[in-house]
Amino acid sequence: MKQLLAVWEFLEVAAIAIIIACAFKFLAQPFLVQGASMEPNFDDGDFLLVDEISYRFKEPERGDVIVFHAPTEEKQYYIKRVIGLPGETIVVENGEVFVNGVELKEEYLSQGMATRTIQQNEFTLGANQFFVLGDNRIMSFDSRNWGPLEREKIVGLVQLRLWPLQFLDSLKEQSFSSGYLR
Repeated sequence: MKQLLAVWEFLEVAAIAIIIACAFKFLAQPFLVQGASMEPNFDDGDFLLVDEISYRFKEPERGDVIVFHAPTEEKQYYIKRVIGLPGETIVVENGEVFVNGVELKEEYLSQGMATRTIQQNEFTLGANQFFVLGDNRIMSFDSRNWGPLEREKIVGLVQLRLWPLQFLDSLKEQSFSSGYLR
C-alpha cells in the first residue's frame, strides 16, 4: 500500500512538472548569445530568457532587445536592439543615428562607438517593419545590411539574463525611456 501511494505521489509530481514545463515552453524560451554583435551589454555565451508572450498584446518599443528569426536564414536566431518603429525614417550619418530627423541618444553603446553605413544610409519603414542594430556596431550584421525587419520574424523580448550568474538580472531597465531623442 505504501509503495502504491509513493508511486502515485511520484506520478502527481511528475505530471505537475510536465505541465509547468510545457506552459513555460509556450511563455518563454532560453536563448544563448553567440557572437560579439551585442557587446558590451551581452557577451558571447550569455544565457538569456526570452518572453514570447508580451508581443502578442503589445508592439515592440524602441530600445527593446529582441530575438528574431534571421532574415537570411529562418532557422538561425539573432539578438538586436529595436531602433526604428513602423512608419519612421532612419538615417545613419556621420556616425550617428537619426529617427525622423532627430538624433538618437544611445547611452548603452560603448563610448566612442560610431554607427557606420553599410550599403545605404536612409531607411523608411513600412507598417510592419522595424529597424534593428547590434550594440557593437562594428561587429553587427543588422538592418544596415539586410534592411528593415518584418514583424512576423520577431520571436520575443529579452527579459532576463540567467548566465553568467554575476550578471543575473532583469533587462527591462536597459530599454529606452520615452525621452530617447536628444
